[in-house]
Amino acid sequence: MICNETDNYTMILIKNAQIFSPDALGKKDILLAGNKIQFIDGSISGKAPYINTVINADSHMLIPGFIDSHCHFSGAGGEGGPATRTPEMHINDFFEAGVCTAVGCLGTDGITRDPRSVLMKAKVLNNEGITAYMYTGAYQVPPPTILGSVAEDIAMIEEVIGAGEIALSDHRSSVPTTSEIAKIAADARVGGMLGGKAGIVNIHMGDAKNPFKPLYDVVENSELGFKQFLPTHVNRNEYIFEDAKVYGRNGVVDITSSSYPYFPEYEIKPSRAAAELIAAGVPLNHITMSSDAGGSLPGFDENGKLVKLETGKPISLLHEFRDMLREEKMSMTTAISILSTNVAEVLKLKTKGKIQPGFDADFLILDKNLEIVVMIAKGELIINNYKIVRKTYFSK
Repeated sequence: MICNETDNYTMILIKNAQIFSPDALGKKDILLAGNKIQFIDGSISGKAPYINTVINADSHMLIPGFIDSHCHFSGAGGEGGPATRTPEMHINDFFEAGVCTAVGCLGTDGITRDPRSVLMKAKVLNNEGITAYMYTGAYQVPPPTILGSVAEDIAMIEEVIGAGEIALSDHRSSVPTTSEIAKIAADARVGGMLGGKAGIVNIHMGDAKNPFKPLYDVVENSELGFKQFLPTHVNRNEYIFEDAKVYGRNGVVDITSSSYPYFPEYEIKPSRAAAELIAAGVPLNHITMSSDAGGSLPGFDENGKLVKLETGKPISLLHEFRDMLREEKMSMTTAISILSTNVAEVLKLKTKGKIQPGFDADFLILDKNLEIVVMIAKGELIINNYKIVRKTYFSK
């Protein structure tokens, strides 16, 4: 891999890349201008004076950058007291994982933590090199907001694209009624319409039996549809996962990648969960995967006492991406769809998730071992020759 670097990345030419958009496009050259993909062609000259950075991809694979639709980049936790609060995430955690876009949220603690801190962290990450959005709210109902309502936050704050994570079927939830869930979803929908955003409600699925019933009830008793919700953690145990195979035929289901290594006795391995959902007849575009990184991964005993606490990392997305290809024998197109293209469509991120002209210049170049050789986010070089080259105020 050869990169002739300059101090200015206004124009970048990628040559000889095997492109997956997610569909295979063959070996092509790509020209970037600013933060957008401008041209894709069989051969683009690298001698033009306006091209100041040329990268030879050496026939490596070029894919859309990953989109992490559920993480706690401003910190979370606290189920075991003050000492169990997790810290803010570092930008390098996303770089190492190939995550070009992240959506942050609050979790259990919407009481001592505030959506405003999530908003400020999103602004930090947007300045440090990736695209960052957020959900307003937390586990609690009514959800904490910034401007006073879910609808106002989504409609008026650029970074807010939905509400969540609202907890259902969990002993840490507010035990919301069907009408309360419907009210949040309706407000999110209107806010999304006014702000030109997804207005989706990210749902934390807990360990209770029949966890999707509240969502079925909302759809049955209102004008809202399944597409209004993004339920996550659907691979947290066997019986929830079996329900997800049915629910997923109607709505989107989101697999959590980071908790599996810590709870193998309960969790369905994320890569296997994706394969089983497809085998069960769930449409591919109804399947997404997120990390839950930065949040606490607690284990409770039968009395609700905290007995174990771990913290997830975005790198789990990259690990499961590799396992979808190697262990589950998925196609590159399918794996990319689950980690990028589908997520962009669900969240209505219209210029992300694909490699095509007019889309954001967010992509990864991978070698044959699926290691990240180059990462470009928002048109800027983040990783070059396997090393993070993007510097921030608090670079590690």
